[in-house]
Amino acid sequence: MHCLVRLRHDLFMIGNWGTTVVRAARNQSAPVTHSLITLCCLIFLVGPASGLNPAYGTGDELLSAQRAYFERWGVVPVELFSGAPRAALTPATALFVHGSWLHLLGNMLFLHVFGGMAEERMGHIQYALFYVGCGCLALLGYAAAHADSGHTLVGASGAISAVLGAFLYLFPKARVTSLFPFLFFLPLRFPAWVVLPFWVSLQWLAATRETPGPGVAYLAHLLGFSFGFGYAWVRYRWTATVKSPAKATEGENQP
Repeated sequence: MHCLVRLRHDLFMIGNWGTTVVRAARNQSAPVTHSLITLCCLIFLVGPASGLNPAYGTGDELLSAQRAYFERWGVVPVELFSGAPRAALTPATALFVHGSWLHLLGNMLFLHVFGGMAEERMGHIQYALFYVGCGCLALLGYAAAHADSGHTLVGASGAISAVLGAFLYLFPKARVTSLFPFLFFLPLRFPAWVVLPFWVSLQWLAATRETPGPGVAYLAHLLGFSFGFGYAWVRYRWTATVKSPAKATEGENQP
């Protein structure tokens, strides 16, 4: 998998996607998705990672502030399982912390594209609980697999991967416009059942090469996707058939 961002020091970024998805369908009513995007962007802008807040200084002072910030709000597996009360909250806070501009923008793009339809199908409250719950479980799962690690884990990608998993179950035939680097970034349209399993395959291949040092936490992607797909399968398999993707995307602007 092509890695768009390399990590600084001991920070894990969750959220470098091999396939850049441009559009799946028009979001009709997604206040939770839009609020999550706004909140993540605001937190990033006022924090040290953006480099825009003069209160954190510049140069080495800024790097020190960034490290302290990530350690405070991110998941540090060895601390999480030490029983420290503060560390117990970090799986929730880490979902809203991002390590760089590309990390933030990549995650928010995927959330914007796929979150709206999932939110409409689930309902606003259920979707919000699903997003936070699956995101925390993905981070906890990764931390459990690296329980002796002192590296910091931040990012919303575990939660966003869960949204992708739910989207695949709920809207397998929804057509997704994608840009593939190895095809010279040509915009191609494929159904979700082609694009998302391809993405999962990339994550799995990358996870098999994953090392315990700083890098992208591909295992958290896989866990989040599995939790999201599993939740949607259990929750919706006995309900009425989801409205067809053709109706869901009716009136969609063409590129």
